[in-house]
Amino acid sequence: MSLKNKLNRMKKHVVREESKTTITEQVELNDPLEQVWKDFQTTIFSFDDQKCLIREVSYPLDYQHGHYQLGEFHQIVSMWNESDSTHPLSCKGHEASDLFFFDTETTGLGGGAGNTIFLLGQAQVFSDRVVVKQHLLPKPGNEIALYQSFLQGINSKTLVTYNGKAFDWPQVKTRHTLIRDSVPSLPAFGHFDLFHAARRLWKNELESVRLSNVESEILNITRENDIPGFLAPMIYFQFVKEQHPSIITGVLKHNEIDVLSLITLYIHLSLKLLKTNHEANSAEHFEIARWLEYVGDKDAAFTAYQSLMEKGTNKEIEAKFAVAHHYKKEKHWEKAVATWKAIIDSASNGVTVRKAAIELAKYYEHKEKNYQEALYFSEQVYTLLQEVELVSAHSEKNEIEKRINRLKRKYSNNIARVSAEIE
Repeated sequence: MSLKNKLNRMKKHVVREESKTTITEQVELNDPLEQVWKDFQTTIFSFDDQKCLIREVSYPLDYQHGHYQLGEFHQIVSMWNESDSTHPLSCKGHEASDLFFFDTETTGLGGGAGNTIFLLGQAQVFSDRVVVKQHLLPKPGNEIALYQSFLQGINSKTLVTYNGKAFDWPQVKTRHTLIRDSVPSLPAFGHFDLFHAARRLWKNELESVRLSNVESEILNITRENDIPGFLAPMIYFQFVKEQHPSIITGVLKHNEIDVLSLITLYIHLSLKLLKTNHEANSAEHFEIARWLEYVGDKDAAFTAYQSLMEKGTNKEIEAKFAVAHHYKKEKHWEKAVATWKAIIDSASNGVTVRKAAIELAKYYEHKEKNYQEALYFSEQVYTLLQEVELVSAHSEKNEIEKRINRLKRKYSNNIARVSAEIE
């Protein structure tokens, strides 16, 4: 090990008191660009002979960002705390400021140690304002200062990100590992990843569920003169070379909108989940019910499917089939059979109608041993498939033909057995 590296390892023990005094020091700029940075609400943070830039912007609670005022987030937190829902997006037990809306900008989209985070953006909703705080790496070699400034001020419990579970936070962990002996430990956060929620609700409605698309198509957020995210690395490299504030301010504004949009999106999703009957359209309602079923909240899912049935929308048949499936799992066979028959009576054809008829065929074959009824519903499925001109229907036809042939044999054997018993 070189002498320089040995001294660096010893430094944290030798000059600990000096470091403590510089942790919170906001160093004034002493160059011609000082006023430019100040005008952009930016100061310099110095630690361990390294520096990073800190930008802090406050918004009033009545600031309108898309469909909502940012202060409506307080009402959402109250609603979750008053709710009995165990949904994964529930912030029950939290205060508004406990949620930490977070987004990064990096030098590339790949993972690993070669990808550097150059901007850590965060937002928190307090009782009187919303604060956006950004930590900018002025140039490589200053990551200790960057993560020191970022980690020393964290006072929240739960991250809120957009695809942060797969990208942003793993990247933070990777970079932190490289300097973990020189900066505070990463906190043990909870994590709400809104990307997965958006994909569940709108993957069939939107061409893409990228945040910018969700903003424009769902949240009514319009970005004016915005820097596209894919240009951020190139712009950052230019900033590192020239160090002029005007080069990077567009990227900072882009990231600022990102974290504000996470607040708006969390409000929007929460209303869909907490007031599904009134706030969600039929497609969203159906996906919310499926989501509840997926996370194991069977009672809430069943209630959501039932209320969707009463809406009389184009998702009514699928909701009925889900309700029938619930009855089947609970062995409420009479209700399940009645619901499957109601599905067949309510539409002339379609995947769900055919699935209901198959369920009835299986029920009568295996539960009732009524091969005549089972054969009737199987032949009904075959007739419906004759009307479908899809390649995918070919395998369905093969399966139903096998079922029909098997039922015919069982039916014939059953008649023969009954006749023998009579004789």
